[in-house]
Formats: sequence, structure tokens, C-alpha cells
Amino acid sequence: MLETSARLLSLLALLQARREWAGPELAQRLEVGARTVRRDIERLRRLGYPVDATPGSGGGYRLRAGASLPPLLLDDEEAVAIAVGLRTAVSDGVAGIGETSVRALAKLEQLLPDRVRRRVHAVSAATVTYPASGPAVNPEVLLVIATAIRDHERLRFRYRTHENEISRRLVEPQGLVHTGRRWYLVAWDADREQWRTFRADRMQRPPSPDRRFTPRAPPDADLAAYVARGVSAARDRFQARVILHAPVDEIARRVTHATGTLEPIDDHSCVLRTGADWLDGLAIYIASIGVEFEIAEPPELIERVRLLGLRFAEAARRSGSDGATGGAGSPQRP
Repeated sequence: MLETSARLLSLLALLQARREWAGPELAQRLEVGARTVRRDIERLRRLGYPVDATPGSGGGYRLRAGASLPPLLLDDEEAVAIAVGLRTAVSDGVAGIGETSVRALAKLEQLLPDRVRRRVHAVSAATVTYPASGPAVNPEVLLVIATAIRDHERLRFRYRTHENEISRRLVEPQGLVHTGRRWYLVAWDADREQWRTFRADRMQRPPSPDRRFTPRAPPDADLAAYVARGVSAARDRFQARVILHAPVDEIARRVTHATGTLEPIDDHSCVLRTGADWLDGLAIYIASIGVEFEIAEPPELIERVRLLGLRFAEAARRSGSDGATGGAGSPQRP
């Protein structure tokens, strides 16, 4: 009986790890015959696990969603990943997610082995969460959007713009982008016939699914970069295009979607698109990337870089002179 129970747990873990399994594959993994696999599948069904079977040579087994949540079988790394994710969920900008995560984590930690619990507590003790700022999004909104993206269903919703104007939208959802502070929906606006980005927290209530649609080619292969450009254009007064004389792979480690986007030119250079309200700060940020660069636009930034260069050169000259001669503020020799 102990051997059978252990095999059932192994079978359940396999069914949870992949969407569908062929019968011979399960038999090979469990090192049993096909008849034993069929009997074990029937035992799982009697225990309440909804396992579907597809007959024929191309058939197999699949654990579908049931009326109740079955116990999950997790390895150590999976358990740590879930626990850490639950502890940090409070900063995700989703309304009520913090309290819900605490309850879920309490249930999970009761089931963790001591060795795993110690690892989770070590990460928790060493981590300080930066609390989210700004409006939080209704979790039901995210669930409806994600389901519509998966099923290729249009969405209808009332949307509040930055100017507090309310409009009705019919869209074909493409993807959700989480910036760490806000959630954005990238979608094709059916009425305006163009790609648009919508903040999920500005939807007046959960969207309503509509008829299905045929997916379009996305506006960008990198939806996070697409959203970053749109957010910067709406938020920042000055938009800069800068040629960096370094490979894009080298620069990518230093530029995040929150600060700019990159496009390769060739093997030795790339284009940085970034923005800011403060020209001095924008100039210093570009220089701090640490490679040779040319500013294509805007002209105001070119002039500001020239003036800052003169100031820095003069400051370096004066500082070097003072350090050599013992100028003002330098200690005097006896």
C-alpha cells in the first residue's frame, strides 16, 4: 500500500507539471506497465482529481481544473519561489493582494519542510519591501483581461483618461505589462483603429468580454519597451534620441525599460530613446551610461550638454589647480 501511495503522488506530480501526458510516457516515468497507469488514474479519479483521458494512439491524460483545488506537489525551489513571491506581492499595485498573500503564505508555511522553511525565512529576514505608490488595480480586472488575452476575446469597458474624461472602449487585448508600479493593457482599439495603451486602474469596472477575434501582429516584439516609450512620451517634457557607440547587448545591462529603450543600429552601435522633464538630469544620465555618444535630438539637450561640458571642464581645472597649490579649503603645510 505504501508503494502504491508513493506512486500515486508521483503520478499526480507529473500530471500537474505538464498539460498532457501520453500513457506510455507516464508508464516509462513511473517504471510500471500501461495497465498499472490506467488503474492509478482511476484511483486518482475516485479521490476527486478530474483526470481526462483521450483514447487512441495520439491520446493521453490531462488533469483539468476541478470544482475544488487539489493539493499541489512542489519541489524545494518551487516552494521557495512561491513563498518569496507571496511575501513581496504587497508591492504589486493590486488592491487587497497584500492581505490575501499573507493568508496564502501562512497556509503554505504550515506545509513546508523545516529545510525549506528556513530558506524562506532567511530571504524574508534579509528583504525590505518598498511599498507601492499610486492607485491600485482591482484584481478582478486583471483576471478578466488575462482570460480575454488567452481566449482572443474582445473587451468592452468604460475608461477614465488623464483629463478625467470617461469614454467607452471596444478593444482586442494583446498583452498586460507590469512596470512595478502600474499595470497596462496593450490593445487594438476597434473604434479608433490603432494600437493603444490603457492603465488598468483607470477602468471604471471589470471589462465585459465580447466576441472572439483573430489576433493581429503585435505593435512591438517587446511589449514592455512599447509601453515604456508610450509612458515616457506622455509623462516627460523632453524626448531624446541618442546614438550610443557600443553594442546593444552591452548597453542593455545598464538601461531598464523605466529609463529608456534600445534599438540596434549595427554590431557596434545602438539608439537610445529616453525622456525627462529636467534637461540637466537627462544629460547626466546619458553620460553615466559610460560610452561615447551623439545626441540626435532634441536641440535643447545638445546645447545643455555643451554647457555642462564647459562647466565640468572648468570645475576639473580649478579642482586640479587647488589640489596642487593648496587653494582655499586645503590644509596648509607648516
